[in-house]
Amino acid sequence: MKRIGILGDIGSGKSYIAKCFGYPVFNADQEVANLYKKDKKILLKLRKVLPEYFDTPSINKENITRAILDKHQNLKTIIKIVHLEIKKRLNFFLKKNKNKKFVILDIPLLLENKIDKKSDILVFVKSKKSEMLKRLKKRKNYNYKLTKKFRNIQLSLDFKKKKSHFVINNNFNKKSIKKCVKHILQKI
Repeated sequence: MKRIGILGDIGSGKSYIAKCFGYPVFNADQEVANLYKKDKKILLKLRKVLPEYFDTPSINKENITRAILDKHQNLKTIIKIVHLEIKKRLNFFLKKNKNKKFVILDIPLLLENKIDKKSDILVFVKSKKSEMLKRLKKRKNYNYKLTKKFRNIQLSLDFKKKKSHFVINNNFNKKSIKKCVKHILQKI
């Protein structure tokens, strides 16, 4: 099994491109959302270290946003707690798909959290800033300040692009993207 890691900026279309490969995708953002909805252990851990933000019966976007925007250290605290569980889910995903030819890793902090391996094939998704901003603004609960906080903890886009084996210029044209993905799979 080969691992293909998808890198790029927030709103660049990484998740869409990950799906275009046609192989099992580990989508870390979706896994985090599932954790917040269903995992009471995460709520209890967050409540223990950040009680002023997590006093509700479940985790919601408002709690998370308020905690992150109030204090920079809160983002690191939340990531530390959530990262352990996401890593377990990633390991389960990899074991479950060990017989697949490829798996796609759609993990925003792949490099930052040192989840990548030397043998991973990295694909950088490049998009125009204006297109990314347009797409971000369409998202429910889009918050510019929150997006900026997440960008601040990420490695530079230049570094990610240099580290990548392939670059997809995402012009948000399905036909063009599928052609790029097909080209990458043939090269691998």
